[in-house]
Amino acid sequence: ANFSFLEICYVSSDVPKMLANIISQNKSISYSGCLLQFYFFFSMCAAEGLFLSVMSFDRYLAICRPLHYPTIMTHRLCAQLVVFCWTGGFLCLLTPLTLISQVPFCGPNTIDHFLCDLAPLLALSCAPVSGITLVCGIISSLIIFLTFLYILGTYFCVLGVVLQMPSGSGRHKAFSTCASHLAVVSLFYGSVMVMYVS
Repeated sequence: ANFSFLEICYVSSDVPKMLANIISQNKSISYSGCLLQFYFFFSMCAAEGLFLSVMSFDRYLAICRPLHYPTIMTHRLCAQLVVFCWTGGFLCLLTPLTLISQVPFCGPNTIDHFLCDLAPLLALSCAPVSGITLVCGIISSLIIFLTFLYILGTYFCVLGVVLQMPSGSGRHKAFSTCASHLAVVSLFYGSVMVMYVS
C-alpha cells in the first residue's frame, strides 16, 4: 500500500503542472512552486530507493531465512521500516533544498524542461554554484548507489540460496517471488542512471 501511494505521489508532484502547461498558453511556474516541485519529486525518488531496498530485505528473509521470517519481519519492524523510508526520503532532500533556496537568480528565468530539475535550475544562477552541485551530487550518489548496492547484495545472497535448491519447482517459486521486484528495480535504477549518472 505504501509503495502504491508513493507512486501516486511521485506522479502527482509534476504531472499536473506539466499537463496544465501543455493545455494552457502559460508555461511558467513560480520560484516557490519550482522549489516545491523539486523537493517533492526528488524526495519521492529517494523514498522509492529506500522502499526498494526494504523490499529486497523482505525477499531476502522470505527466501534465505524462511523459518525465521515471521519472527524477524514483525508488524512493528514493518512499521519502523515504512517510517524510515518516508522520513529518510524527505529528510535527505532538506539540505539541497535549503542550499538551492539561497541561490540568487538573475537574468533569464526560463527553464527548458518540463520539471524543475537541479542542473537547469542552477544554470540560471548568477552566483557560483559548484559547492551546491557537489553537495547535491554527493547526497544523490549516496542514495542511489548505496540502495542499489544493498539490493544487489541481497539478491546475490538470494541467488546463492536459490541455486542450491534441489527442486525445480522451489527455484521457480523463489524466482517468481523476486521477478516483479527485480522488474521495478531495473526500471527505476535504469532510468535514474540514464538520466542522472551518464
